[in-house]
Amino acid sequence: MLNSYNFFVTGHKGFETALFHEIREIVSHVDDDAKKIKKVYGGIELTGSIELAYRICIYSRLANRVYMPLKTFRAENEEALYQAVYDVDWSHHLTSRNSLSVSATLSRSDINHSHYASLKVKDAIVDYFRNTIGSRPIIEKQRPDLHVHLNINKNNATLSLDLSGQSLHLRGYRLQHSGAPLKENLAAALLVQAGWNRETAKTHSLIDPMCGSGTFAIEAAMVAANIPPGLDREYFGFLRWLPHDKVLWESCLSEAEEGIDEQVECEIFSSDSSERAIQVSQDNAMRAGVEDLIHFEKMDIESLKPDCVNKPPIIIFNPPYGQRLEAEQGLGNLYTQMGKILSEFKNSSVHIISANPDLLHRLRLNRTAKKSVNNGQIQCVFASFDIANSIQANPIQANPIQADQAQPVKSDDVKQPVQKVSLVDSNDPEANALKNRLIKNNKHISRWAKRTGVSCYRIYDADLPEFAFALDKYSNALNPDQTWYHLSEYQAPKTIQPETAEKRIRLAQAVVKKVFEIDDDELFCKLRQRQRGKLQYEKQDKQGELFQVMEGNARLLVNLTDYLDTGLFLDHRITRQMVSELAKDKKVLNLFCYTGSVSVQAALGGAGQVISADMSATYINWSKENFELNELMNENKYKFIQADCVDLLNRPEEYDLGDKFDLIFLDPPSFSNSKKMHDTLDIQRDHEDLILQSMTLLYKKGKLIFSTNKKGFKLSASLLKRFDITDITRQTIPEDFKRRPKIHQCWEIKH
Repeated sequence: MLNSYNFFVTGHKGFETALFHEIREIVSHVDDDAKKIKKVYGGIELTGSIELAYRICIYSRLANRVYMPLKTFRAENEEALYQAVYDVDWSHHLTSRNSLSVSATLSRSDINHSHYASLKVKDAIVDYFRNTIGSRPIIEKQRPDLHVHLNINKNNATLSLDLSGQSLHLRGYRLQHSGAPLKENLAAALLVQAGWNRETAKTHSLIDPMCGSGTFAIEAAMVAANIPPGLDREYFGFLRWLPHDKVLWESCLSEAEEGIDEQVECEIFSSDSSERAIQVSQDNAMRAGVEDLIHFEKMDIESLKPDCVNKPPIIIFNPPYGQRLEAEQGLGNLYTQMGKILSEFKNSSVHIISANPDLLHRLRLNRTAKKSVNNGQIQCVFASFDIANSIQANPIQANPIQADQAQPVKSDDVKQPVQKVSLVDSNDPEANALKNRLIKNNKHISRWAKRTGVSCYRIYDADLPEFAFALDKYSNALNPDQTWYHLSEYQAPKTIQPETAEKRIRLAQAVVKKVFEIDDDELFCKLRQRQRGKLQYEKQDKQGELFQVMEGNARLLVNLTDYLDTGLFLDHRITRQMVSELAKDKKVLNLFCYTGSVSVQAALGGAGQVISADMSATYINWSKENFELNELMNENKYKFIQADCVDLLNRPEEYDLGDKFDLIFLDPPSFSNSKKMHDTLDIQRDHEDLILQSMTLLYKKGKLIFSTNKKGFKLSASLLKRFDITDITRQTIPEDFKRRPKIHQCWEIKH
C-alpha cells in the first residue's frame, strides 16, 4: 500500500481558485483512490501519495511552494516550540550527514521574531541528532538537503518540510532580467486570467509590446508547447529526503518530457524599445527551449500595428511604473499613447498589470475586469479591456447639463463593497418597503434623466428612516451600457444598535442588487459618518482607479472606491451648467476647486482663462487629468495653483493672479484644519471674510457664485447690505435632489 501524506500548496495571493483548478488537473493523472484536494485560505490542501507532490513540482505553473506538514501544535512560548520540534522522529527524514535549513513565518503570536523562532527549531533538530547519534547535521542556507518551515498563527504552529526547496517560480531559464520583472508564476497566473491556454494558442496570437525579460512570452510559449515548468530544475527539496522515491521521480520526469508538443505552432510577438531587453529575452527563451516559438523585435510601442500578427490577438504587458501623477506626467502621456495604439487592434482583448490604476482611464478603453495583484512589494491591478466594444476618443454629443459639486458630508469610516450578501426574504416588510421605494424613485428619475440627457444621478437619499443611505448611479462614458452604483450609508443614530444598522445595510445592498439586477463589482458600498470635532476627509482605500463619466459634453473622472465622495458632487450639476453658460470669453477663478469639474465646464463654455486653486496636490492633479481628458491643454488659458485658498485671498499678489476676474466660483469646505493651512477654516465663522476678499478680485460687472453645504448656515446680514445678493438655491437644486432641497445653499453676488 502506498504511503499517504498531507501536502499544502501555496501560490500567488489572489489566484487560489486558478491554482486549485490547475492542481486538480495535475493530480487527476495520479492513480490513487485515496487522494483528496481542497481549497482553503492561503492555498490548497492535498492528501495522497508522494507522486502528487512530484507532479505538482514538475507541472504547476502557478504554485510557489509544496509543503508537507509533519506536526501541528501549540507554541505559546519557546520551550513548547523547542520540545514539540525535538519530539519529531527526524531520523525518518535525514541523517546527521545531511545539510539543513530552517525558515519561519509568524503572525499574531506570542513568539514574534521569525529569526529567533527558526533558531529554536534548528536547535531542537540539531540537539535531537547530537543526543541520539552523537553527531549533527550542518546548516546550509542555499540548497540544503532538507528545508524545514515553521508557521505560527495565533500560537497555532505547523511544522513542515518544504518539498519544493525553493520557490517554484524559479524555472531556471531566467538568469538575467531587464528592469523589475514579474515572477514567472505570477506571469503564468496572469496569462490564465487573460484566457491564454493550449486551446486559445491554436486560435489566437499573443502580443507583449513591452516584454522586458520576455517572461509573458516565454511562459505563453511553454503553455502552448506543453513544456512543464519544473522539468529542467536542478534542485528540489525532496531530492535528498530519505523517503524520496528516485524510481518514481525519474518516471514522472520521463512522462513529462514525452508530453512536450514538438510540433506546436503558435503566434507570439514580443517587442521592446530596448535592445538589451530584446537580447535578454532571447537568451531566456533559448534556455527555456522556446526561442523558435516567439518572434522578438526591437520596437517602440508607437510602431506597433495590428498586422504584426495574423490571428486575433491577446495583448498582455507590464508597462513602466510611476509613483504618483504629479511626478509621472510622462507616464500619463505614455498611457494616453498606448490607448490610441491599442484601439486599432479590433476584436482583441488587452490585459495590463499596472501600479498606476489612476492612469488607466487615459487608455479610453472599455474595462471589462479588474483584479488586485501584488508584484513583489508593489500594489498593482490587473485590468482587462475589450477593444471590440471600446468607444475611443471623441466626447459624446452634448446634452443639457445640470449639476456637480455638492455637499461634502464628512466621514471617518468607510466600508468597501460586501462581496456576499444574503438573499432577500420576499416576506420581509422592511425589504419590501425599500424595494418599492427604489422602484418608484427609479421610475421617475430615470425618465427625467433620459429626457434631459443626465447620465449620473441620485436615485435614493434616506427616503425611509430605517434605511439611511444615498444611492447614486454613474454611467460609463466609454460604454453607455455599463453602469456603477455608489451606495453611501449615513451613520446610524446612537439609538440604533450597531448590529441592527449592520443588518439593515446588508439588507439594503441585497435589495439594491436585486432591484437593479447588478453584480457585486457594479455596487460600491461605503459607510458615511458625520464629522466629529476636527476630523477631515480621509482616504479610505488604495485602489486608485478613476472611471470616466459624462456630464453634458464634459468627460469627468470619478473614484468609486478610495474616498467618501467620488470626485463629482451631483447636486451641483445645474450650478456647473450655470458657470458654463456665464463663462464665454470670461476670466474665471475657481477657489477650492476640488477635482476641477466646475473649471472644466467653464473651459468648455468658452472661458478666455480659467484658474483653479486648491490646497490638495491630489485634487490639483485630478483637475489636470480632467482637463487633459477633455483635450483642454492650453497652459496660457488654463492654470492650476496648489495653495491654501485663504492665504491666496489674503495675498493675491504673491500668486501671480494677474488682473481681476469676471466670474469667481467659491465653494469652500464647511470646516478644515489641514496642516497646510495657517489657521482653521469654519465656513459659518469665516464666510464673510472669504466673500469680502473674493469680491476685491472681481470686476465691477462680475459675478461671484458662493455655495455651501453646511447645515443651518446663515449668510451674514452685513453682506446683504453691502452687495447685490440673489439666493439661487432653488434654481440650482436638480430634480434628483428635490427630495432633499437643503443639500446645499447657493447665492449670486455682485457689486
